[in-house]
Amino acid sequence: MQTSVDISYYPLHTEFIPPIKDFIYRLNQYKDLTVKTNGISTQVHGEFRQVMETITQEIEKSFELPHSVFILKVINADLQQYTNNV
Repeated sequence: MQTSVDISYYPLHTEFIPPIKDFIYRLNQYKDLTVKTNGISTQVHGEFRQVMETITQEIEKSFELPHSVFILKVINADLQQYTNNV
């Protein structure tokens, strides 16, 4: 089953940009996933189990930095087919 996850990451620190960039960089290392970013969030598209395992691993790594907040929206469809035409 294909899935799309919309992720917003809020490191609660003065220097919040580097952890966000690092999280996005790590997600982009997984060639089986499609990762798209914008000014508000990052969208990850792919096979459900792969997406969920990947974001679980990468969120856990990000939690090494205390006080990090993640907001996820998950849908059981590959939404990039709809957003490519907008």
